Amino acid sequence: MVNSYETVFILTPVLSEDQVKEAVKKVEATLKGQKAKIIHRENWGLKKLAYPIQKKSTGFYNLLQFEAEGSCIERLEIEMKRDERIMRFLTVKMDKHALAFAESRRMKNKNAEKAAPEAEA
Repeated sequence: MVNSYETVFILTPVLSEDQVKEAVKKVEATLKGQKAKIIHRENWGLKKLAYPIQKKSTGFYNLLQFEAEGSCIERLEIEMKRDERIMRFLTVKMDKHALAFAESRRMKNKNAEKAAPEAEA
């Protein structure tokens, strides 16, 4: 049975922009190798952490929303634990309410992006 999931992971701040993109592509490749369908991806950029992780106070946050079999999650998390660039990750199964909220958040962000250029003019 296919379920909807959302994974947020934090990459170490010592990576270059190209290395961050490569790490995200590796996670996406792991998902695609497990026949998962990626619905949405967001790069939240470099953010301050609530508490130090591995003596680092910032990290690159990324979000992936995807549909996959439940067995895919175990393989994904093993790969994330093995990747030393990933400091933390959290995968949650999304119910209908979480899916609706994620969709409304995406629409709100799209509308904010459209309004931003108008405000600058």
